[in-house]
Amino acid sequence: MRKTLFALFSVFILATLVPLSASAGIIDELQQKIAERTHEIMRLEGEIKGYHEELDRTAAQATSFANALKQLELTDKKLGTDIRVTETKIASAIDSITALKFDIDITGARIGDSSKTLKKAIRDRNELERHSLVEIMLANPTFSSFWSFVAYLDIFQTTVESHLQGLKEMKASLENKEVRMTTEKAVLLASKGRLLDQKEIVLVNKETKERLLSDTRNKESLYQELLEGRLAKKEALEQEIADFEERLRVQIDPASLPETGSGVLAWPFESVAITQYFGNTPFASANPQVYNGAGHNGIDLRGAIGTPVLAAANGIVVDVGNTDEQCLQVSYGKWILVRHYNGLSTLYAHLALSKVAPGQEVARGEVIGYSGNSGYSTGPHLHFTVYATAAVSVSEPSGPNKYVSKICGTYLKLPLAARNGYLNPLSYLPESGN
Repeated sequence: MRKTLFALFSVFILATLVPLSASAGIIDELQQKIAERTHEIMRLEGEIKGYHEELDRTAAQATSFANALKQLELTDKKLGTDIRVTETKIASAIDSITALKFDIDITGARIGDSSKTLKKAIRDRNELERHSLVEIMLANPTFSSFWSFVAYLDIFQTTVESHLQGLKEMKASLENKEVRMTTEKAVLLASKGRLLDQKEIVLVNKETKERLLSDTRNKESLYQELLEGRLAKKEALEQEIADFEERLRVQIDPASLPETGSGVLAWPFESVAITQYFGNTPFASANPQVYNGAGHNGIDLRGAIGTPVLAAANGIVVDVGNTDEQCLQVSYGKWILVRHYNGLSTLYAHLALSKVAPGQEVARGEVIGYSGNSGYSTGPHLHFTVYATAAVSVSEPSGPNKYVSKICGTYLKLPLAARNGYLNPLSYLPESGN
């Protein structure tokens, strides 16, 4: 009886304490890879920061063909590094998932082995308790060995209880690892989607570069002529739209709008740098031909090509469009209009890529597109407009909201609003800190 119990105790201790060394070694290797990739991500993000700074310096220089080409080439490098960061994050996520799977398997095996051993120990203890004290004493040749055996049983009981608690902790750890596994899988899926988007944006930038080279034939004079022509057409189109919107008359119930205050809407970028404010800003006042004397109808945020654009609040995508398809480089370019549930609607323009469709429901902070330089833009940025929902609608080729541009010679699809429907975004956004 005593030999059986000693053997059982030894097996129990080994089952609960000895690690599965082979799997543990694999986990260590994976953790080392994850650490190396984390270091590589930090290095690449530092490189991206350098590209951002160089792009900002280039954007501040005089407008020229060489400068425009340099911006596109820097953007190529920055986008390539973006892709490398995402690919490294994907590899790291895969390693994390693999390590977690091994860890889960090890923990599960330990739980299974410990549970079996513990059940057997309890059965044997119950069997032992069916023996009388006299029988146990007779099984031990001396009183000394009997009391040693009794003390040993006490230790065994304490050990069983301790490892029972250990089982509970291992189970809790297992559940935590399974939650982490689900999170890592979600990160992996999001990163894979982001990678596809980044590769598409690289193609967009390549097309822009090829168009620039084709239109200018590498000549500064042709580039300046191109800019002048675009600006003239932009000015004429802005005036035409202003005249059209001036005829729109909409009564807006103040009660239909949320109270102004910080945080009604969220910023559409994670990192905010305002380059143009709403209304009669110095730039708008100095360029009335561009802003029709009514001021800037939104705010502009600095954002390199490929910066994720976030929904400012929960809502429904009213429509998406690309004015470049009807009238190249004179208006919003790629845009998204979202109707929120609080009486406001928001416009996101000059995008490189849209990721939503009309009728799609979006959540506050969800990536709906990526900033770019489409339409008429003097540099990559996001144009962000806030409307009273009652005042804005998308132009139509026919019907009550029909808009066919004489300047462009075609139907131009874009959001239009009565002048009183444009609201200052800063009345609803958090403090920017810049």
